[in-house]
Amino acid sequence: MRGAGGWVGVLVGLAWAVPDAAADTVASWKDPTRDDDGPGTYQYPTDPAYKPGSFDLTSFEVGTRGGEVVFRVGFRAKVEDPWDSKAWQGNGFSLQFVQVYLDRDHQAGSGFCEGLPGLNVRFRPESCWEKVVLISPQGKARLQAEVSQKAGALRPGVVIPKVTRVKGKTIEAVVDAQDLGGVPGRGWGWQVVVQSNEGYPDARDLLTRKVNEYAGPHRFGGGSDWDCDPHVIDVLVAPGVGGDDEVKAQHEALRFRCDPNKPEASPLVELPMVYP
Repeated sequence: MRGAGGWVGVLVGLAWAVPDAAADTVASWKDPTRDDDGPGTYQYPTDPAYKPGSFDLTSFEVGTRGGEVVFRVGFRAKVEDPWDSKAWQGNGFSLQFVQVYLDRDHQAGSGFCEGLPGLNVRFRPESCWEKVVLISPQGKARLQAEVSQKAGALRPGVVIPKVTRVKGKTIEAVVDAQDLGGVPGRGWGWQVVVQSNEGYPDARDLLTRKVNEYAGPHRFGGGSDWDCDPHVIDVLVAPGVGGDDEVKAQHEALRFRCDPNKPEASPLVELPMVYP
């Protein structure tokens, strides 16, 4: 069963609404469609399970409900479960793996500046993060094991949702606010990294599907076989309203440079956060 598990500056347009005590307080962003190509060169794997738009982030919403925080990540295509995740204690989808990074203080040098293992990214010095929420098809036990084995010094910042579910083109995850360090505030920064779930990852990678030079049945193409490229298909960028300028901003943010003579010394791309 090859591939069976094997899967965000100034912000404009941030909306906070508190219509009544029973409703969510919501912050929402939009992302351009058809920018699910990383730095502009990435192609989907060739297996038909990877349908066009499956990794194309179109919206991201954060809501609060009592002591809970609800994340809703929207895609261009319907979120499907081609490998029957329920059979491996999964969450009802197979392909996508979303990592939501949170910067609570916007202070240079505060927090973690490295992305989780396997992404090949860092964060800009003023945009380092305190928490990251893993929205994955994998069940809690597998996620906990992966984090324990591979996250290293980043482990205290990792949050695993208590509920992850699919609603059409949206993946929804619920966490306790206390696990994020409190209810999200207006000054928090956000980055939504869309990747693909890999059930059989390399020993040091946290469930991350690689991007190679050429696409294969279960590999993205348009990257580098030297493993110095960001294994990221789509991200959220400012101003977060879905304009064409954001496509260019994403491509610039994810543009990588690889030195084939010394790939391990190649600089990692540095992602921005999106702030209100």
